[in-house]
Amino acid sequence: MRYLIIGFLTLLFACNRPYYKMAKNYPHVPPYSTNAIPDYANLNDWAAHPYKKDPADSVPRPLSNGFQPDSTADVFFIHPTTYTEKERSFGWNAPINHTKLNAKTDYSTILYQASIFNAAGRIFAPRYRQAHLSAYFPKNSADSLHAMAAFQEAYSDVKAAFEYYLQHWNHGRPIIIASHSQGSTHAIRLLKEFFDGKSLQQQLVVAYVVGMPVAQHQFKALNACATPQQTGCICSWRSFKEGYTPVYVTREPFKAIVTNPLTWKADEPDTNRFVNEGAVLKNFNKVIPHVVNAIVEKNILWMQQPRFFGSFLLHTKNYHIADFNFFYVNVRENVALRKAAFLSEQK
Repeated sequence: MRYLIIGFLTLLFACNRPYYKMAKNYPHVPPYSTNAIPDYANLNDWAAHPYKKDPADSVPRPLSNGFQPDSTADVFFIHPTTYTEKERSFGWNAPINHTKLNAKTDYSTILYQASIFNAAGRIFAPRYRQAHLSAYFPKNSADSLHAMAAFQEAYSDVKAAFEYYLQHWNHGRPIIIASHSQGSTHAIRLLKEFFDGKSLQQQLVVAYVVGMPVAQHQFKALNACATPQQTGCICSWRSFKEGYTPVYVTREPFKAIVTNPLTWKADEPDTNRFVNEGAVLKNFNKVIPHVVNAIVEKNILWMQQPRFFGSFLLHTKNYHIADFNFFYVNVRENVALRKAAFLSEQK
């Protein structure tokens, strides 16, 4: 299954110019070190940052008319796993200063996911020593121990980046948390440690913790968003083809937060694809409306076979890699709506 996901990644997020051609434009620390600890005072250790030009600043051409970046809030984006090669060339954790891997990260998830939020605030996306994809699929007890250590090391970087951001750049500004996949594994811990019942919760506009299950009772004071304009709450979903529920989901001993990213309403869990205002898939500068519908089904989000040119070749039932991108425009509009509501509440 994980190789189907990687294949889907290639289909959806391949850039017009391959990321390895972009790498030559990137700062490189020769030779790269697998032991290097990130220095978040150094902008090279951020995949996206408001004080430098990066792919998160990009806007799909059909959405660029009248676009003006808004700096009234900050977005802390935690990217998913891009260290996916079959062999763990760098061990269980990726280095943060490897040019090719950084270019892969920046011209996949930073371009295609983090950019969703650039109309709502300044984007901060740290590089971190991410765990290898295989850490989610340990084969034995030894692998499990290595995987736990890998996730801990990765989270320690995310935490350090967030603390540095708070100390040097936040200055009391509203905060939006956004994450996907491994990024959401870390975002759950970050929300619990820094926001849940803490004073910083008062600065939380919304958290989009996508691609990983978030239990409804995961937090003491943070709850699922129930309406499109609600603030200080959590949105989460995992995408699968209608009729398919993975075995591991059926075994989950909790009720997960599942948000419909088309209605954003807890009392409207189902909707058709015509409410979908636009997906951004392989071609970043093409917005495709009505690609999928959305149906909340217990712990996951179901959708019918996606409709875009060539979608008949798509046979996987796991749409994990497109959790955000099937709903690009709807998420973009929703985060702006929640931020406006948050700022209005502060007056």
